[in-house]
Amino acid sequence: MFIIGVDPGLNTTGYAVLACHGRQLALHEAGVIRSTKGCSLASRVTEIGRGLREVLADYQSADHELRAIAIEQVFSHTSFPKTAILMAHARGAILYAASEANIPIVHYMPRQIKSLLTGSGKASKEQVQRAVQLELNLPSILEPNDVADAAAIAVCHAFASRLNQPLPKA
Repeated sequence: MFIIGVDPGLNTTGYAVLACHGRQLALHEAGVIRSTKGCSLASRVTEIGRGLREVLADYQSADHELRAIAIEQVFSHTSFPKTAILMAHARGAILYAASEANIPIVHYMPRQIKSLLTGSGKASKEQVQRAVQLELNLPSILEPNDVADAAAIAVCHAFASRLNQPLPKA
């Protein structure tokens, strides 16, 4: 069974595919989907959607059970409203690709992710990355940050599923 975590971004969208065997998690694949700077917003959103469709196609066969896509919920800081809007465009492409592939989508707020991984909703990025490294038994912290964040989202979903927590509504 596989879970895909996605860290949406208009420039760079990170993804991480976790293989789940009972309570064991293993990083199966991770990478980034980049959009072309200087292109129109529509073209960039299309690139993100197509990139995710390619990743999903690799995991939609009789040999694989793709359980869910876990994605970070949009949040906004008052000093950076444009960032949230651009992230929302990327999320739209990701949600469309997942929905089109008929894969369940689960949303997590950053505080939920931090809390499930570290026990504190106010954990630092470094604490979250270290928790992911330990849980996945990796020799080092994942890079770039987009991939590390995507892995954290996927691990968060795996933990939430184990705890039988009600899943956030799509």
